[in-house]
Amino acid sequence: MRIDVVTIFPEAVRQSLDFSIMQRAEAAGVVEFGVQNPRDYALDRHKVVDDTPYGGGAGMVMKPQPLVDCIEAALAGESGTPVLLMTPQGMPFTQQEALRLAQFKHLVMVCGHYEGVDERVRQTVITDEISVGDYVLTGGELPALMVIDAVVRLLPGAVGNELSAAHDSFADGLLEHPHYTRPREFRGLRVPAPLAQGDHEEVRRWRRQMSLLRTYRRRPDLLARAELTGEDRELLAAALEAARDSEKP
Repeated sequence: MRIDVVTIFPEAVRQSLDFSIMQRAEAAGVVEFGVQNPRDYALDRHKVVDDTPYGGGAGMVMKPQPLVDCIEAALAGESGTPVLLMTPQGMPFTQQEALRLAQFKHLVMVCGHYEGVDERVRQTVITDEISVGDYVLTGGELPALMVIDAVVRLLPGAVGNELSAAHDSFADGLLEHPHYTRPREFRGLRVPAPLAQGDHEEVRRWRRQMSLLRTYRRRPDLLARAELTGEDRELLAAALEAARDSEKP
């Protein structure tokens, strides 16, 4: 996969991609990152990419010409490539959307700034608008990096153990189970017995039960949409009963 990020702060994006899994994935040829600066496509000598809004008001708006020319250069004549605008007005980003985007060979991510981008950018080149939450940031770089991280780790060969990505929270619509490592006891808290006894079936059942219970407690909206098996319902009922018993005086 190739991912191009359109930003007026290319150094900040490039440096953020030079660490950990993103760096290793690029070194292994799993993904190629490109960072494109709209200032390179501005026609005036000062490389201006923003201007005051028509109709008045506070702030500045990113001009259409430098931005659209930069995006079209990144596309290089391709059709069908998603061009993603990072904006709080977009659709909420989910694990399912990350899975969808991971199927493409090329993504272009557009980072807005100031009061946003000229509406004609949306009308001419943007295919998708993505929001990472109901809040406003100073620019689209952090959201773009979040989307990149979520997508790239799904690509074959990006993470050391591909089962890690397959079993992440939201991968099956539920939150992930708790994790433990050595030591067996820490400050009076012990690793749950099923994890330490070596019975793989018991480990599977415990992890599934804890995933169901954690989702029930923290994100009941996810549980309401999940397709639960008969075993899932039995495990959750048993976990809830055990929790109620432990709360009794």
